Amino acid sequence: MYEHDDQHLVNAALNGDSESFNRLVDRYQARAYGLCLRMLGDADHAADVAQDAFISAYRHLPSLRGEFRPWLMRIVANACRDVLRSQKRRPSVSLDMTNDDDDALALQIADTAAGPEEQLLRREMQQTIATALFTIPAEQREVIVLSDIEGLSYQEIAEITGINIGTVKSRLNRARMRLRELLYAAELLPHVRRLTSEQTNQGE
Repeated sequence: MYEHDDQHLVNAALNGDSESFNRLVDRYQARAYGLCLRMLGDADHAADVAQDAFISAYRHLPSLRGEFRPWLMRIVANACRDVLRSQKRRPSVSLDMTNDDDDALALQIADTAAGPEEQLLRREMQQTIATALFTIPAEQREVIVLSDIEGLSYQEIAEITGINIGTVKSRLNRARMRLRELLYAAELLPHVRRLTSEQTNQGE
């Protein structure tokens, strides 16, 4: 969507126009922070890592080859991996997270809610997914966030993570399967599907 304009801003930044890079930061800071938050599970830590990633991107901008967004997300993902390796433990969701942070952790679910009951169910499912993300291995969590939230292609994810497309697909399938199992175990996914089906029938 922004590829052509991104390149224009990159070129301007390389020519000394810092404001152009600031526009790139404004455009992608929410995505960068969201990835960090979903990978690390701590709002303050995620903000620091995202900020450091943009600083690194600015310093290494002359090395950019290809499109800016996947290149930036690779830097962000690498920064998150470095943190997780240094922690040598799985992250946990911070108790100090705000409601907005909790929403950001959840996978994006189509908003078909028409009434309070389904809105509540959707909220419960978001919270379940947010928690479930931290029960799966970090490498699986990374690919499902990049694919199902960031909307990146298999090729882009392969370039960001440094693995081949076959491994991307395998990790993504395992991650989706595990999240699906958790939703069924919580009896949320069947309920939401039932409500959606009832609404469809009522509209016929």
